[in-house]
Amino acid sequence: MNLQSQGFSNIITILLLLFTLPTLSIKLYAQNFFEAKVVDHETEEPLTGVNVLFQELNIGGITDSSGLVVITNIPDGKYKVQLSFLGYETIRTTISFPPTAVKFPMLFEMHPSHEEMETVVIRSTRSSRSIADIATRVEFIAGEELSEKGNMKPGDIRMLLNESTGIQTQQTSATSYNSSIRIQGLDGKYTQLLRDGMPLYSGFSGGLSLMQIAPLDLKQVEVIKGASSTLYGGGAIAGLVNLITKTPEEEPELSFMLNGTSALGLDASGFYAERYGIVGITVFGSYNLGSPYDPADIGLTAIPKFDRFTLNPKLFLYLGEATELNFGVNFVTEDRLGGNLDYVKDKEVIDPYFERNKTERIFTQFQIEHDLSDATILTLKNSINSFDRQLLIPDYGFSGKQLSSFSEANLVLQNGDMEWIMGLNLWTDRFEQDHISDENDLSYSENTLGGFVQNNWTISPKWTLESGFRLDYQNQYGTFALPRIFLMFRPADDLTLRIGGGMGYKTPTVFNEDAERLQFQNIEPIDPDAYEAERSIGANFDVNYRLNITEELNLSTNLLLFYTKIDDPLLLQAENDRYIFQQPNGLVDTKGIETNLRFSYHDFKLFVGYTYADVQQHYNGEVSKFPLVAKHRLNNVLMYEKHDNFWVGLEAYYFSPQQLGDGETGQAYWITGFMTEKKLGEHFSVFLNLENFLDTRQTAFDTIYTGDLSDPQFRDIYAPVDGFVVNGGFKWKL
Repeated sequence: MNLQSQGFSNIITILLLLFTLPTLSIKLYAQNFFEAKVVDHETEEPLTGVNVLFQELNIGGITDSSGLVVITNIPDGKYKVQLSFLGYETIRTTISFPPTAVKFPMLFEMHPSHEEMETVVIRSTRSSRSIADIATRVEFIAGEELSEKGNMKPGDIRMLLNESTGIQTQQTSATSYNSSIRIQGLDGKYTQLLRDGMPLYSGFSGGLSLMQIAPLDLKQVEVIKGASSTLYGGGAIAGLVNLITKTPEEEPELSFMLNGTSALGLDASGFYAERYGIVGITVFGSYNLGSPYDPADIGLTAIPKFDRFTLNPKLFLYLGEATELNFGVNFVTEDRLGGNLDYVKDKEVIDPYFERNKTERIFTQFQIEHDLSDATILTLKNSINSFDRQLLIPDYGFSGKQLSSFSEANLVLQNGDMEWIMGLNLWTDRFEQDHISDENDLSYSENTLGGFVQNNWTISPKWTLESGFRLDYQNQYGTFALPRIFLMFRPADDLTLRIGGGMGYKTPTVFNEDAERLQFQNIEPIDPDAYEAERSIGANFDVNYRLNITEELNLSTNLLLFYTKIDDPLLLQAENDRYIFQQPNGLVDTKGIETNLRFSYHDFKLFVGYTYADVQQHYNGEVSKFPLVAKHRLNNVLMYEKHDNFWVGLEAYYFSPQQLGDGETGQAYWITGFMTEKKLGEHFSVFLNLENFLDTRQTAFDTIYTGDLSDPQFRDIYAPVDGFVVNGGFKWKL
């Protein structure tokens, strides 16, 4: 070989080295890996689903069923690693690569958190992931907040929901106090009210439901706004409210509450829970008494006379480490009478107006959950609901019985960064009206069979995708395909963005707010052959941000943009002396903004919430405002709280003018309140609540009826009618 050819060969070799070195350097640069095993500190059992994150590198992973995680392609350097898991204290440490004195897999023992982590164990998504790791936006009321709101109205959950941003409880009767839930301005019929994930308050049984649920046995209340039909079927167009009841814990619980009001109301509740080895029980009982109350002195009850008794026993069986079963029976009976004040007080009145409701509600709940493996959970559940209601007004009565059931089988599959939820469910719903006439038989019988699948995919530590699909067959209205998709992006620990949407539907029903206002009188029945189901499409976008302004002052913010469109809405129209449901050519849509700001400074907390809801009706080329919606609403709550000892709060809520059904516009108003609670010893506390202490009442600045007292024609109720009421009492918990 001559020198020239040798030089050429050297050049080729150098060029090859130049091209090879970057690849070689990349391989050397990315050859490090991290392997860890994560276990519970107390039981030494492996933990599945622990999130492991190298935030500086934007890489991470999730532990498998053996508690193991392997992360590759880690360049040389010194990096912080974070391990987080629901119910456990977060671990943060620093590791150098390449490791010198570290032996893989590293063992991490996570300690259970002593904070109130149960407030973020969300049940409505059916996912095993924490609230921070799911793409669905979920709001919850739990812990001390639930206790504080429960002090205001210990006999029902109306106040508990009405003080949440974006939710308004709409009173549908001036005399019986009946109310419904409105989410983002839409009618209450578009919101599903669930108990432990079971639809027990739909159709005819939705009447008076908010007024008959006492909160003492509730562990938390979860709210999902926007289309939630993938997991829960038709009706969840505006969203859902899931009431989660307490279960037996390691420590027994025995609690009592006694409350009295300046309106001569009485609430007495008791709850007991304990586990005895493989057996656990919970028992909730309450007695609620209301006296007729007329603060406006107009001769009509703002608060009716009522007498209600509730008993909810529940049995839990823990059949080994893999199987848990529970069964409960719930019984509620109530006699509620409102109207002419003298008549309600048992005085002799000629031609009085009154509204009487006698209800009896019995429902069962059954659920069995079995771990087929460390990563597979099978759940079977069933509920049977019997609801009997008799409604009487002068010269008219409406009564009937609803028998409905719900059955479901679902399977949860966990596989590292992927989670599947799939299942089948069956609804049956039958209503039989008593004393019917040929022209006014509102009886019906419907069955719905549905199947659903949902996937939660952690694409990366910053990106999570949630997608789902449901297919329902309804025996009266056909088949409904309901897709849903949400995406979550978390660029930093303090910033989360979610966007997504879905479809929903609602089958026609006569049991809604409009019919309730008429006591179902002179309403034509619905012929399934002549109507279509209402269909919806909606989308949400929200941003969550947490900021430590100073070491003592913290800010948590949330901004939600929402839009929902409902095609073929069902409207109740008057024709001569009858009322007929119609489906005009058009739609109803709602769009708006929800903003929440939470400031905390030492023992002070300030919550500011604003809701803008623009709800419009589009019929036959004309656009009009949807009635009974406060376009602007402001929530303000200032709290001073010494944990486990004393708290005091001041609240103020603003409602902008509302369009009324008669074409008039209601006035704007403020509602203010003051509440406080003080612990006296370890187990005893006293509380006091001054609700609406400025005495804001619709009867003070507007009318609630026209005509005379013997035959009042009621207008829409858009503001409080009960005015300033003081309540207080004591709680004892062991």
